[in-house]
Amino acid sequence: MSHNDHVSLFDDALRRLDKAATHATIDAESLARLRSPKAFIEVSIPVRMDDGTLRVFTGYRSRHDDSRGPAKGGIRFHPSVSPGEVKALAFWMTCKCACVGIPFGGGKGGVIVNPQELSRLELERLSRGYIRQVADFIGPDTDVPAPDVYTNATIMGWMMDEYSKIHRRRTPAVITGKPIALGGSLGRGDATGRGAYYCIKELEKKRGWNPTEVSVAIQGFGNAGQHVARLLHADGYKVVAASDSRGGIYSPDGFDIPSLIQMKLDSRRLEAVYCHGTVCETIDAKKITNEELLELDVDLLLPAALENQITKDNVDNIKAPIIVELANGPTTSEADEVLSKRGTMVVPDILANAGGVTVSYFEWVQNRAGYYWTVEEVHQKLRPIMVSAFNAIYAVMEDKKVDMRTAAYVVALERIGEAIAAQGTADFFVKS
Repeated sequence: MSHNDHVSLFDDALRRLDKAATHATIDAESLARLRSPKAFIEVSIPVRMDDGTLRVFTGYRSRHDDSRGPAKGGIRFHPSVSPGEVKALAFWMTCKCACVGIPFGGGKGGVIVNPQELSRLELERLSRGYIRQVADFIGPDTDVPAPDVYTNATIMGWMMDEYSKIHRRRTPAVITGKPIALGGSLGRGDATGRGAYYCIKELEKKRGWNPTEVSVAIQGFGNAGQHVARLLHADGYKVVAASDSRGGIYSPDGFDIPSLIQMKLDSRRLEAVYCHGTVCETIDAKKITNEELLELDVDLLLPAALENQITKDNVDNIKAPIIVELANGPTTSEADEVLSKRGTMVVPDILANAGGVTVSYFEWVQNRAGYYWTVEEVHQKLRPIMVSAFNAIYAVMEDKKVDMRTAAYVVALERIGEAIAAQGTADFFVKS
């Protein structure tokens, strides 16, 4: 992606803000505040490589809004990370936390790097180096990072450890998505996929589906994609296609998801297999591209990869009547217009993938209390949050006759607006 694409990613995010603002009860001042991040930092991170040479990496952190609580949001390691992308993702996090009603604002961070080119030792040095550069910008009460694209629990553990060293006190609440042994929360691993699954189960109730008759295609077979596939498959849904960064597989009869996950974890490749015990055999499946997967004739399409997958160029070929966004920003606003006119239902990212940040919130709460919950307690607390957010947004959608994304932003904006207005806006200060 070019630099301009990423500048426009933030502009695109703001277009959604403007669209929703016409339907939301929020004053102009609150909107003006949301149009730019509260703070943004760019850092350079010198890393001594294994061969003795030095490389300097560029990193960013954006704190978009903290009127409802500390900023919250992932750190991604990716070659295409840019200021515009980080700002857009932080804006989405602000809306996502408000959307499900957890007391956080939005933040996001990233480092321009292809992590696959680094050794594990180099990765650790880079992760700790990033934290050293942003240590004054983050904190349990200011800005709480988490994993994102190409970062994981191990990296979060290193980052928490580095922050704790700098502050000379163990501070698990500074970062979420940590390994369980270092203060992570049970149930965090599958939280994003599980949150989306709870949304799909609500739709199932509203539409009266029989799961065995519903076909599903999943673009992206990372953490979120695997877990939602596993949960849907267990309920009888037919997952007929899945893809990862190398390409995808399609079989109209559906796949045995546990076998696919096993194969992906063992070999890092997505192969059409059926595993019985330890014996895996390859089964017939058509190899398809990521682009072809999006255009399959299925009942449910789940983009769970990167942003900007459904665009004005391919939206006319999208056949699925329902799209559930597990990725952040997989649909551009231009494509949105087309889908909305056509009556395609899009369960938006700020609702569909909010299970991840909700369980991150649970992790932060447990770290601060020094008291940890069972996995059953985590699921028990996650479900009502997702269900009530889904139904509140669904009601706004029907009431205001808008698409579901606009409804989600309306709910989010009204909550953020309320927090900002609680400090007083012009209506309060200007005497008539």
